[in-house]
Amino acid sequence: MGEADRPVLPDHLAPGLRAVFCGTAPGLASAARGHYYAGPGNRFWEYLAAARIVPVALAPEDDARVTAHGIGLTDLVKTMAQSHDRGLPYDVPALAAKVDAHRPAWIAFTSKEAGTQAARWLGLPRPGLGAQDWTFAGARVFVLPSPSGRNQGRASYDGRATRLAWWAELAELLPPVS
Repeated sequence: MGEADRPVLPDHLAPGLRAVFCGTAPGLASAARGHYYAGPGNRFWEYLAAARIVPVALAPEDDARVTAHGIGLTDLVKTMAQSHDRGLPYDVPALAAKVDAHRPAWIAFTSKEAGTQAARWLGLPRPGLGAQDWTFAGARVFVLPSPSGRNQGRASYDGRATRLAWWAELAELLPPVS
């Protein structure tokens, strides 16, 4: 594997997870720190605990331990960090292979852009937020608003007052930790 093919962040996956959270690509701060959702203002870890997707507060440095809570982490772009979503080399077929191999109950895209790339690959229209009526490689699909600090301050999030409301809705749909 060449340097350009080496993942910026490793996947944290295991068979039979309750959900795999999939972003577009690691942000520059996450790549520099070597952990998922580690950028300033990113609320991913806060939302996991506040929505009760995980029973304890976690931080970016805990990302390798998420499978113990029945969740996994990956991105659509594994070979480069990003500061925006334009011009990224999305690898949706590789994501589909990972989901098919690990069989999570849900794939939770952590942005509309990530959900859109998956839908487009399947020949489907751009999804809105929330549970979708289609599956991805056998997993049910939920599209979350981005937890990025750059996605704050909107008046509403597709019918919800806060981003956390969408995360709480996903939490209600997930199977319990086994």
